[in-house]
Amino acid sequence: MEGCRAPLLNGWITPFIMGFLLCMSIPLASAKVRRYRWEVTYELQSPDCLEKLVIAINGRTPGPTIMAQQGDTVIVEVKNGLLTENTAIHWHGIRQIGTPWSDGTEGVTQCPILPGETFVYKFVVDRPGTYIYHAHYGMQRSAGLYGSIHVSLPDGISEPFAYDYDRNIVLNDWWHKTTHEQAAGLSSIPFVWVKEPQSLLINGRGWFNCSQAGTAVCNSTNPQCSPFVLTVVPGKTYRLRISSLASLSAFNFEIEGHNMTVVETDGHYVEPFVVKNLNIYSGETYSVLVVADQEPSRNYWAALNVVSRKPDTPTGLAIFNYYPNHPRRRPPTAPPAGPLWNDTEYRLNQSLKIRARRGYVYPPPTTTDRVITLLNTQNRIDGHTRWAVNNISFTLPHTPYLIALKHKLHHTFSQSAPPETYDRANYDIFKQAANPNATYSDAVYRLKFNSTVDIILQNANSMVPNNSETHPWHLHGHDFWVLGHGPGVFDPVNDPLRKYNLVDPIMKNTVAVHPYGWTAIRFVADNPGVWAFHCHIESHFFMGMGIVFEEGVERVGRLPAAIMGCGDSHRLPRH
Repeated sequence: MEGCRAPLLNGWITPFIMGFLLCMSIPLASAKVRRYRWEVTYELQSPDCLEKLVIAINGRTPGPTIMAQQGDTVIVEVKNGLLTENTAIHWHGIRQIGTPWSDGTEGVTQCPILPGETFVYKFVVDRPGTYIYHAHYGMQRSAGLYGSIHVSLPDGISEPFAYDYDRNIVLNDWWHKTTHEQAAGLSSIPFVWVKEPQSLLINGRGWFNCSQAGTAVCNSTNPQCSPFVLTVVPGKTYRLRISSLASLSAFNFEIEGHNMTVVETDGHYVEPFVVKNLNIYSGETYSVLVVADQEPSRNYWAALNVVSRKPDTPTGLAIFNYYPNHPRRRPPTAPPAGPLWNDTEYRLNQSLKIRARRGYVYPPPTTTDRVITLLNTQNRIDGHTRWAVNNISFTLPHTPYLIALKHKLHHTFSQSAPPETYDRANYDIFKQAANPNATYSDAVYRLKFNSTVDIILQNANSMVPNNSETHPWHLHGHDFWVLGHGPGVFDPVNDPLRKYNLVDPIMKNTVAVHPYGWTAIRFVADNPGVWAFHCHIESHFFMGMGIVFEEGVERVGRLPAAIMGCGDSHRLPRH
C-alpha cells in the first residue's frame, strides 16, 4: 500500500481522526471481533529468582498479548480476583474514539472494578502498530499487571519495510517490596523513597543474587527466572517490538554486535535510522529491525541497562540465540554496558532523530490556538514530598471526571482554572526552588473542541541539589506531534522559530522531557471525553505529577452503567 496522507484544508490537515479514517476506509471493511476473558489475581512467582506476590492475568505476567488487525473490535472481559483490592486496566495508545469510558483510567473515565466483579472493555483498534496495556489503579503496574497489544495491517496490505519474523520484547524494572509498602513510604512523613529496582526484567525474566535474599525464598535455578531466549536463524531479519513498562527507570537496550534500524514508534512509522542501542522510556514502544548477520557459531547477549539515573541494578540479560546453537549456551563475552548513564546529550540527540517516515507524514496545524506550559517540579505539601505541575500537585476525585462532567456533578471537583504557565522570568530551573511548597488540586483543563493545543513540558531541578530527572509524559485519548526538544529554558519567541519541526514531526502518545530541558508537543482536541496527561513513572504520578483535559464531553454518548458506583455516581440511575 502506498503511503496515505490526511487531506489538506487551508494548508493544514483536517481533524486528524477524520483524515485518518477517510484514508484507511477500505481496509477497515474486513474488521473482526476479538474476544478475551481474563482473571486478575495475586500469584506467588519468581520473576528474578526471588519469590514474591505478583499481579497476574490468567496466571501470567506479563499478561497475554492482544493480537488484532486494524479496525477490529476488541472485547476484554476482566474479572477482578484480587479479593480485597480494586483494579482497572488502561489500553495505552488506543485512542478510544467513541468509547472514552473504556480508557481504563480509574478516577478519570471509570469507577474501579471491585473485588469479585467483572468489567467488559470494548474498543476499536483503528491503527496498526505496537501498543501496551497496564493497570491504572494505585501502583499495580509495578506488581506485574501489564502486557502487549499488537495491531497488524489487514490481510493483503504490507508494511513499508520487510522482515521475516515478528517478535515481542517487554522491558520492566522489578522491586521486592510490595506496591503497598512502596506507596506507604511515598505517602509517609518522613518520606521513604522506593530506591532503585532490585532487577531488570526482559519478557518477565530477570536475575537476583540469592546470596542477598536474606530470609526470602530465592532459587537461582528456578526456571521462571532463566534468561529469556530469542532464537534467530542466520541471515534472517527480525522485527522486534520493544515496549517499556518500567515503573521508574529509563532504559537502554542493546543486542551485542548487532545494529538496530528504528522503523516504528507508538504506532507511527519512523524514517528509518540505525542505532547501536536504543533509549526507551516508560510507556514508549518501538519496532526495530535486526538482521542475524554475525558469526553464527555462538550466541550473543541482549542487554538492558539503566540510564538517566545512577544505576544500582545489575544489567538485565537475555540470550540472542543463533540456531542451531543450544538456547542456554552463554555468550563467551561480557554483556554490553550501554552508554554513560548521565550522557543527556546522547539521549537528546536520539530523540531528535525520530521523524515521520516519508509517505506517512501527517503535517501538524501550522498554528496553535492555545499554549500551556507545564513546569515539572518536586515539592512539599504539609510535610509530604510530592511532584507538581506549575506548583499544583494532582489528586483524583472520588467521582470520575467523565461521569461528573457528563452529569454536571460540578461539586465533586474544583471548578477553578489550573495555571497555564509559571513565572519563567523569576524561576531558576537549575537550582532547588527557594520555596518548594505546593498545593493540591483536582481541577481540569477545559479545551475548546477541535482546537489546536501546544504543551511545553519544562523540566527543572528537584529538591536534591544538581538533580533533574527524565519524565516520560503520556497523553490518553490522542496522538500528538513532537514539535521539538531542547536544553535549558524554553524560549517562547525564538525556539518555535528555530527548533520546531513542522515538516515531518513524529506522532506519539508518550514522550520524554530530558533533564534541565524542554519538550514541545501539539495535538488537536478532537476526541470527546476526559483524558489524563501524566508522567508515566509510577511513583511520580502517584505523587501528583499529572493533569486532566476535558474536551467535547457534551458530544459523548450515554455512559454505560458499569463505569458508575463510586463517589456521587452511585446516586445516578443505573439502567
